[in-house]
Amino acid sequence: MKRIAKLGLVAAALAAVWGTALADITVGVVVSATGPAASLGIPEKNTVALMPQTMGGQKVNYVILDDASDTTAAVSNTRKLVSENKADIIIGSSTTPNSLAMIDVVSESKTPMITLGASARIIEPMDDKKKWVFKVPQNDSMMAGAIADHMAKSGVKTVGFIGFNDAYGEGWLQEFKKAAEAKGIKMVATEAFSRTDTSVTGQALKIMGAKPDAVLVAGSGTPAALPEKTLKERGYKGKYYQTHGVANADFLRVGGKDVEGTLLPAGPVLVAHQLPDSHPVKKTAMAYVDGYEAKFGKGSAATFGGHSWDAGKVLEAAVPAALKKAQPGTPEFRAALRDALEQTKGVAGAHGVFTMSPTDHLGIQNGVVMVKIENGTWKYQP
Repeated sequence: MKRIAKLGLVAAALAAVWGTALADITVGVVVSATGPAASLGIPEKNTVALMPQTMGGQKVNYVILDDASDTTAAVSNTRKLVSENKADIIIGSSTTPNSLAMIDVVSESKTPMITLGASARIIEPMDDKKKWVFKVPQNDSMMAGAIADHMAKSGVKTVGFIGFNDAYGEGWLQEFKKAAEAKGIKMVATEAFSRTDTSVTGQALKIMGAKPDAVLVAGSGTPAALPEKTLKERGYKGKYYQTHGVANADFLRVGGKDVEGTLLPAGPVLVAHQLPDSHPVKKTAMAYVDGYEAKFGKGSAATFGGHSWDAGKVLEAAVPAALKKAQPGTPEFRAALRDALEQTKGVAGAHGVFTMSPTDHLGIQNGVVMVKIENGTWKYQP
């Protein structure tokens, strides 16, 4: 009996040790730190330094890989993080096409993923694959609605559209068509261009020939400046709109005087210090901006880095619940983490307040403001 009792005490002690000495949590990060989408990926990569180093009392290891804005590289990086690094979760990638390509890998390995890509297509419609994917950037449908609403209030009746010839531009075209129709705005020209194009003169001339009241450029990063610069050079005098995909200093630098007066929807973080004190994410948005600029220099904070920070905040909220069910580095922990992410509620980030559910893997509220480019900077539009 004494021997049995002693064995019981040993087992209890081992259980206690296991409960307090779990393995480190491994977070795999895939971003486009080089290539055409580098203006998105660099601040996303930099922001990892500001993300929690411990979650639920456990150390967090971040493994960051650059996909060079290439879809194939995004997939191979994800496979490496899952198979070699035994990542418990993947964050990334920076663009919609890369994020879409990564879904097969994370679903096959049953590894949760928080995408930094913008399109709703990454998480919708929900199925057995996409149930492993969560999203922190605002859906293009939300942003398209904000643009159409602003256009209608500004007297815009007709609009020309030019977007990337990939999933980002295609998603925006689909969503903006619906939003424009709802506001009685007619689309009179639709054009496309590549992220790597050096000229869009032909597309610009076709848009100008349709004489729209406004033009929407559906691109991201610095490549999105090209259509607007070309239209300005050709003398187009109508209103210019961009998507939230251009909300960083590099776009302002490349666009220069040609993007003055441009309007766009953005996350609150872009104008954090200009928000009214009553805004529900002013405090957390300012915390991100101030923390980033303290480390990387004044004026360096970018909305895209805020998405990484939001991913970290949502993950931090979910980890404690997952740790109650399993140990990091195991399939059970990955499954528990997916379930916990689906139950996160009221997490305030840089771009909004996140409340996930089994049917909504974004769940963002208070996540859109309108912004105007004035004097080479962002100006909040109440």
